[in-house]
Amino acid sequence: MIVADHISKHFNGIEAVKDVSFRVGEGETMVLLGTSGCGKTTTLKMFNRLIEATSGRIEILGKNISDEKPEILRRSIGYVSQNNGLFPHYTVAENIAVVPKLLNWQPGDIQDHTARWLEQLKLPLHFKTKYPGELSGGQQQRVTIARALIADPPVLLLDEPFGALDPVTRASVRKDFAELPALQQKTVVLVTHDVQEALQMGDHICLMDKGSIVQQGTPGDLLNRPVNDFVHAFFGQQLDDISRIYERIKAQG
Repeated sequence: MIVADHISKHFNGIEAVKDVSFRVGEGETMVLLGTSGCGKTTTLKMFNRLIEATSGRIEILGKNISDEKPEILRRSIGYVSQNNGLFPHYTVAENIAVVPKLLNWQPGDIQDHTARWLEQLKLPLHFKTKYPGELSGGQQQRVTIARALIADPPVLLLDEPFGALDPVTRASVRKDFAELPALQQKTVVLVTHDVQEALQMGDHICLMDKGSIVQQGTPGDLLNRPVNDFVHAFFGQQLDDISRIYERIKAQG
């Protein structure tokens, strides 16, 4: 579904992403994990061309994304950022309807889908007339998720989608998001610095440092077979607790 083939990104001579390669199968979730400044967000943004790769090739659904116009490409990719990116002068309904309008949906279809997504994300229907500034951070992020999913894109890019929320709200929004039926059919690339979040949500993890992938594999690969001291140190004293969490998650299916 997604192929990153030796992609790199230079900013004014500085190599922010260095020769990164990985594949994400249909319906899988790939997590780009690492500390701030490791290149994970830059890598993610190259997939919807918010940042253009300096070199390398990216394919989505078998097509080289450089052959598509960025605005057309982005209509087929859901995108959720940490800072939600909602238009402050648009109502909730208008924000959610941005992509459907670009796709020339009928007004009645937009209204029906908007109502359905508000319900699925546990937001009252009357919120559709509110503005982002009238909502809490958790409510804003639920609207952002609705906007990303309403047009049923096959690929979803998540850039620290829960990072700006307090721990209680973060856990609630993440749980409701993970339980969405529509998510089961999506191919997802998730950026996070949260180890527990990576283990809970990822089928595969790419641990990054200084623009490069240090190790990639299943959560069990990174936990049980770290390739070097950096990988072991990244998990640090949390390793035993994280292993128990992973085993419990695996046991629950």
